Amino acid sequence: MYKAGSYDVIVIGAGHAGSEAALAAARMGCNTLLTTLNMDNIAMMPCNPAVGGPAKGHLVREIDALGGEMGINTDKTCIQMRMLNTGKGPAVHALRAQADKQLYHVSMKETVENQENLTVKQLLIDKILTSDDTVTGVQVETGEIYESKCIIIASGTYLRGKVILGELNYSGGPHGQRAAEKLSDSLKEIGVKLMRFKTGTPARVDRRTVDFSKMLIQPGDEDVHNFSFMSDIETREQIPCWLTYTNENTHEIIRSNLHRAPMYTGIIEGTGPRYCPSIEDKVVRFAEKTAHQLFVEPEGSHTNEMYVQGMSTSLPIDVQHAFLRTIPGLENVEIMRPGYAIEYDCVDPTQLKPSLEFKAIKGLFSAGQANGTSGYEEAAAQGLMAGINAARIIKAEQPFILTRAEAYIGVLIDDLVTKGTNEPYRMMTSRAEYRLILRQDNADLRLTDKGRQIGLVNDERYNRFVTKRDDIEKTLNLLSETMITPTAENQAKLAALGSAELRTGTTLYDLLRRTEINYDGLREQFGLPDISSAVKLQVEITVKYEGYIKKQIEQVERSAKLEAKMLPEDIDYSQIHGLAGEARQKLGKIRPISIGQAARISGVTPADISILMIYLEQERRKGEN
Repeated sequence: MYKAGSYDVIVIGAGHAGSEAALAAARMGCNTLLTTLNMDNIAMMPCNPAVGGPAKGHLVREIDALGGEMGINTDKTCIQMRMLNTGKGPAVHALRAQADKQLYHVSMKETVENQENLTVKQLLIDKILTSDDTVTGVQVETGEIYESKCIIIASGTYLRGKVILGELNYSGGPHGQRAAEKLSDSLKEIGVKLMRFKTGTPARVDRRTVDFSKMLIQPGDEDVHNFSFMSDIETREQIPCWLTYTNENTHEIIRSNLHRAPMYTGIIEGTGPRYCPSIEDKVVRFAEKTAHQLFVEPEGSHTNEMYVQGMSTSLPIDVQHAFLRTIPGLENVEIMRPGYAIEYDCVDPTQLKPSLEFKAIKGLFSAGQANGTSGYEEAAAQGLMAGINAARIIKAEQPFILTRAEAYIGVLIDDLVTKGTNEPYRMMTSRAEYRLILRQDNADLRLTDKGRQIGLVNDERYNRFVTKRDDIEKTLNLLSETMITPTAENQAKLAALGSAELRTGTTLYDLLRRTEINYDGLREQFGLPDISSAVKLQVEITVKYEGYIKKQIEQVERSAKLEAKMLPEDIDYSQIHGLAGEARQKLGKIRPISIGQAARISGVTPADISILMIYLEQERRKGEN
């Protein structure tokens, strides 16, 4: 048996989770190996090459604030960017970018290949090696052994992947790649419970055969946005996306071919994503709808391939041609790549600690779609956290865990490890109970200090952050300290701002609370200093939403009391008198780390929580005697 090398951390898979995991571990000083089935597919975007959107944009900003790479790479390779939900409050504003698929891969490949402490190899991992429930390394298909103290599974949709297109199905991963056939068996051998999920993708069509005159244009924003707080991009050439709709003719073709649809014939066994269903599923489930939105989006600036967003399918190729050509603008369309479904194995995430380490296997982590999630952003967020926590094991440090009140990343991971998922999980703003304080615009203020403490935020990033934070504080202080009185001159200034007269003296801070007044108006009328747009945004949100933010902070503080009550790792729930049978079973399986986490487990009642609180108090008193 040939020992080919030894590393602190080995990452299996170089998609969005694996890339972030490997970069984080290496940047924290660990000798790291990143393995991939194909060097030409690092950070590949097998589905729509889009990053961000509602809730997902929050994750990208948080990854960036902690020192991750996704935001930087997206900004560099973006061909269109838009801020969504601008008609709503700041808590749900969401930045979304269309990336150049090939350029995104090339840029991330260059980043990981040139990262200090990081080695990248094209390897197919067949086996996880363990001793006494602790990982020791991996075995490659060619037989060589790589030793390691920590292993991160970031296998995406490649574990026993099966591609399904009409009556055709075969072993493989996205874009014709190989599947990892033996790793699933190895995981089962060491006690890992697996699930079977399914995802899909639509056809890619030839731009030259699309009639855009029959579609509605969706241009990028005129204002230039960036995901990363380190990006200084001020101009960006943008390529438009296009909006069109299905119709009754489309739906009739699909309905008349359901007997050939793999999801209805029994060929597909895995559970698919509820929030991104196939077009055949939409037509069946929403039979009353006469039309569904479709977005025709570019895959890059140097390709004619376009992505038909909203039309994921595994129907046979002749049916795909037929229904596509019923759609306005696609009457003469040519398919460059057909849509398909893919089934794959993934881990039941309730087997994981909040650090994403397996409870029963020391040093083994799992991240990304391997944990039953969907989306590049969810994958990257988990990869970053797994990489951080693997590095902290190597350094003999405590796990780095974000709470639900600190980050969308915290919500994502807590949902997975506490509640599990019976379908591909998707991050949404509605999942975050504290979303008013977890906005995408304040991700750096929430998390950069934490990224600095764990060793991922470099001096340049931290200095930028400190400057912004200080400017916000100075501006808020200036507004609070600047009094104005109801003089004729000031009344005229308020009239110019379209605001009511003063009846008594007030501060500019209180004036800014008024709906019709913004910072620029105050600056123009009262001589305030010019500040950056990022600082201005924080100042206005802080002032205008102050009451709501304070209420949410109070909610967080009340919740924190339960999160602070830690449960012993070795607690035997079967011996706690009074717990309901379901609670004993669920608590024993999940093994929550705190009363707060226990309270979020389905099947654990408030009465069960009261009994746990009494138990902890009794144990505390025993310890004092």
